[in-house]
Amino acid sequence: MATILTILPEGFEEIEAITPIDLWRRAGFDVSVASLSSKTKVTGRSNIAIHADMALGSIAPSLTFDLLFLPGGPGVAHLRESPEVRDLLGRQFVADKWIAAICAAPLVLHDAGLLDGKDFTAHPSTSGELSIPKSDRKVVVDGKIITSPGAGTALPFALHIITSLIGEKRSEEISLSICA
Repeated sequence: MATILTILPEGFEEIEAITPIDLWRRAGFDVSVASLSSKTKVTGRSNIAIHADMALGSIAPSLTFDLLFLPGGPGVAHLRESPEVRDLLGRQFVADKWIAAICAAPLVLHDAGLLDGKDFTAHPSTSGELSIPKSDRKVVVDGKIITSPGAGTALPFALHIITSLIGEKRSEEISLSICA
């Protein structure tokens, strides 16, 4: 069973977090949701509160996951300020594990030096800091980094990650079950 860690900061984009978490759990993945703060209640940009499984600080420093996922939204500013997130990203990268970011969250990957020479996408609002190739692709994969531009692409993004981790068949089953 694939293991996924989703990190939620205050102000995360709800669609970009909840849609993937839901689909990945339907696929049978072991999805852990960690709050960036010490509180397990995390409130998104649209004032929807989510109960995280744990605080990020409680995760053992040596632990890696099959996939580390960062949703976007205004909370990306908190992710960018976090040395714990940067360290975890570095460990994932060195361990050759998957890293996924949607919307503005590729900025966090950029700050960690993980986008150098990579093909990626991000929300158009990040264009002042990121050189995003003009593309209509909803999901971009380069090596073990998966990116997507925003809330409207959360569904194909989540399904693509299912394909990447366990194969097309399971992704198609999930897609059919939700009438995608």
